Amino acid sequence: MELSFAFGTLLLFLGFIAGIINTLAGGGSNLTIPALIILGMPADVANATNRVGVFMQSVAGVSGFRKHNRLATDDLIPIMIPTVIGGIIGAGAAAWLPSSIIKPLLLGTMLTMALLMVVKPGTIAPEGETEALKVSQSKYGWWALFLAGIYGGFVQAGVGFVLIAALCGALRYDLVRGNALKLLCTLIFTTVSLVIFIIDDLIVWLPGLLLAAGSMVGARIAVKFAINASPKTLRWFLFVMTLVGVIAAALH
Repeated sequence: MELSFAFGTLLLFLGFIAGIINTLAGGGSNLTIPALIILGMPADVANATNRVGVFMQSVAGVSGFRKHNRLATDDLIPIMIPTVIGGIIGAGAAAWLPSSIIKPLLLGTMLTMALLMVVKPGTIAPEGETEALKVSQSKYGWWALFLAGIYGGFVQAGVGFVLIAALCGALRYDLVRGNALKLLCTLIFTTVSLVIFIIDDLIVWLPGLLLAAGSMVGARIAVKFAINASPKTLRWFLFVMTLVGVIAAALH
C-alpha cells in the first residue's frame, strides 16, 4: 500500500492523540480507524491494523504506570483470566463475522457508557477513596471483565470505557489504578487479537507501525498527566471522552 508523506505524518499525529486518549479514558480508535478506512482499507483490515498501535501504546502505558507504582498486581491473574477468554472469543468473531456489525455495536456501547456517566456515574468512576475488591469478592466483576474482553477482541474502539466500567465500577479501583489495569488488560487481549489477525493476514504493517510510534509517545505523556492530575479532572476527562465517543460512533 502506497502512503504519502502527508498521510504518514497524519497517522503519527493521530496515533499520538489516540495514545493520550486511550491511556486516560478510551475511544482513541475512533480517530485512527476512520483514518485507516480513508486510506482505502476495508473496515475489518482497518480494525486489525489499528491493533498494532494499540498494542504498542499499551506496552508504553503499562511500563509508565508500573514505574510510578500505580499498577496493582495483587489480583492480576483473576483479572486476566476472564479478559483473555473474552478476547479470544471476540477476536475470533471479528475475523469471521461481517464488519457491518461493528458500527451498531460501537454506537450501542458508547451510548450505554454515556448514559451511565450521566445517570449513575459511580458505576463507572467511583468518587473519593475506595478499597478495591478482588474478583472473587465482586458479584459482577468476572462477567464484566469477560464481556470487556469479548468487546475488545471484536471491536477495540471504545474498549477503554468498558474496561473502566469493569475495573472501577465492578471492582472499585480508583481511576489511576483502573487506567493502569485497563492498559494491561488491553495489552493481553490485543496480543491475542494480533496473533489471530496476523494468521488471517489482515494487517497492513506500515500504517500500523506509524500509528504505533505516535501512540507510544502519547501514552507516555498521558501517564505522567494521570499521576499528577486530580481525580475530579480525570473524571471530567473520562466524561468528555465518552460524549466524544458517542458522536464519533454515530458519524462513522
